[in-house]
Formats: sequence, structure tokens, C-alpha cells
Amino acid sequence: MTPTLDELRAVGLANGLDVVGAAAADPFSDTLVSLRGRSHEGLAGSMQFTYRNPDRSTEPNRVLPAARSLVVGARHYRPARSQAESVSRPRGRVARYAQHDHYGALRDGLDAVAGVLTDAGWGARVVFDDNAMVDRAAAHRAGLGWFGKNTNLLLPGHGSWFVLGAVVTDAGVDSDAHGPAADGCGPCTRCLDGCPTGAIIRPGVVDATRCLAWSVQAPGVFPRDQRVALGDRLYGCDECQDVCPPNRIDDRRQPGFCSGQADVDLLELLATDDSTLLERFGRWYIGNRDPRHLRRTALVVLGNVARPDDPKVVEVLVTTAFGPDDLLAAHAVWALGRLGRGDLLAGLESPPGTLTAVELAVAAPVVREVVG
Repeated sequence: MTPTLDELRAVGLANGLDVVGAAAADPFSDTLVSLRGRSHEGLAGSMQFTYRNPDRSTEPNRVLPAARSLVVGARHYRPARSQAESVSRPRGRVARYAQHDHYGALRDGLDAVAGVLTDAGWGARVVFDDNAMVDRAAAHRAGLGWFGKNTNLLLPGHGSWFVLGAVVTDAGVDSDAHGPAADGCGPCTRCLDGCPTGAIIRPGVVDATRCLAWSVQAPGVFPRDQRVALGDRLYGCDECQDVCPPNRIDDRRQPGFCSGQADVDLLELLATDDSTLLERFGRWYIGNRDPRHLRRTALVVLGNVARPDDPKVVEVLVTTAFGPDDLLAAHAVWALGRLGRGDLLAGLESPPGTLTAVELAVAAPVVREVVG
């Protein structure tokens, strides 16, 4: 016997999900066209998420052969209050979704739903936040919300502060949605106007190469033209959601809670060894799983938020600028220039393995002024 959507929804809600819907497991043809088009325009950059194999990520039958239905779940993530300790030390802000393991809680709810289906003799596989399927497309088809102009899914009355996932099943679960939710954005363009780098190039289209949320995850040199715009953001960027009217209304309805970490002590991060960093921040997406990329971003943020006369900041930046790691040295040099402390680089006579030619160019103009 096939469990009804009401039965599955009750289980999902009882296990931490906030919204549950269902949809047919047909291919996401429109999403496939969109992914290919944006790749062709060069808007994906080095991003692999769902772009790696769009034929797979838009075909639920690749997840589970003979898939008939998608049971989609959404879990609200509420912000942690900024922590008060060490306020005298420079700190980097963390995006709301990364402050706590919301995906772990989402998995718990979806696993419970999948368990009901498998107990009834049906196949079921949980998918979320990976390259297996486009979560937003599944949630949109299930009627959970509409696509905002910033490409996020907005749930009527609640906004976009949600993580999404689905159970792909060969059971025939009827949906109670009457098609996708109606568009609720209207003429509003606050997300386009509020993006720090202009990454939302037109309604519903984001250039990943200019999006800070992707830039902090991408490996290699942090884009120089985005460093000042990064501000105090260590991981993620909530700007297009912070300015969204439905989200601001939802914030007033939802009680705040202090769980997870709203910001991170930058000097402590830079002094922490690799294994500890991965243990502490391993659930974040870190380029090539290399903690140096987290340090790289921390150095940029340090240049944006630190006091130029802070002796601990100066010590860290100078030590790193003259250190053996080319990637970190380049960003430390930039940070010193940003703080107006290029005078501390007078001993950097040439880039003798500290800065490669490419990194030297990225670190310009402050290094060129020092090393000629």
C-alpha cells in the first residue's frame, strides 16, 4: 500500500521539517536548458554543483531507476545572534545557512519520510545539497514556492531562509499542489540592487563568477575586484536575502536562537592547524578541501575589518607576507596595502618564491610599489 502525502507530511513535520510537498519525478527539462545556457554564457565559472553533469542532475531516474515521485522537504534556518565575546578582535561573518548543521536536521526529516516508504515496500533515496538533483527545481514543482529574482526559492509567507531536499521514490505519491506557487516578487528589484558585486545580472540569472557566496568557496586566488566588496564575510553571503521583503517579514515572526556560530575570530582561525580547521569547519565547502583557501579568505577579510595599528594583526600579516606559501603571501600583501601598511613590505625586494608572477599581478599595486 502506498503511503499518502498527508501521512508522509505528518512524519516529516514530526521529524523537523517545516514544509513537505510532492511532485512527479519527470525530468526537469526547463532546468536542463537553463543550466546549459548559463554554462554557455560562462556564468558557472568553475562551479561544479549541478553543472558538473546537468543531464544527471535534472533526471530523477538517475537517482533511482523507475522513480515516479518526489517527496520534497524544506527546513527553516533561523539566525544565530552574533556572539559578544572577543569583540575587540577582528571577526569574519558567517552566512545563516552555515551557522549550524541545518542539512543534518534536514536529512533526519527526509530519512524519516524515506523510512515510511521503504517499510511499505517501496524504493526511496534521500538527496540534498549535492550534484544528484537540482533541489530548487523539485521544490518548485512540488508547489513549495516561487523562484525569486535572486534565483532562490521563496516560500509564501516565509521567504527563502530554507534548506531543501527530497526523497526520490518509485511509489506513486499524489501531490496536493495545484502547480508551482504564484510569483510573489512583482516589480521589486531589491536583490538586484543590493548585491555587493552586481552578480544578479538580470532577474533570475546569477553570474557565479561574481557571486561572493561562490567566490569564498572557489579554489585559487580570491578575485581581486571582489575583495573590498567581500567586507567582513568569511563564508557565504546573505545580502540578496537580507534585503528581500518576504525574508524581513519572516524574521520578525521567527524567534531568534543562539546556536552555531554567527562569526569567527580571524586571528584564531589563521593560527589554527589544518586538521583542526577541517574538523571545525569541515561541513563547509572549502576549495579542494584545502584549509589554505579558508585562510586566504580570512586574510582578505582581515584587510577589510582590522585596525591598521593592531600589533597582532600586523604580526600575522607581515609573517604571512614574507612566508613560504605563495597563495597566502599574496593575500597578506593585499591586506597590508588595504590597511595602508605598505611601509611594512619594504624588505620584500623581489618575489623570491613568496609571490609567483600571477599572484604578484593580483596583489598589485601595493607590491609593485614596494618591489618595483
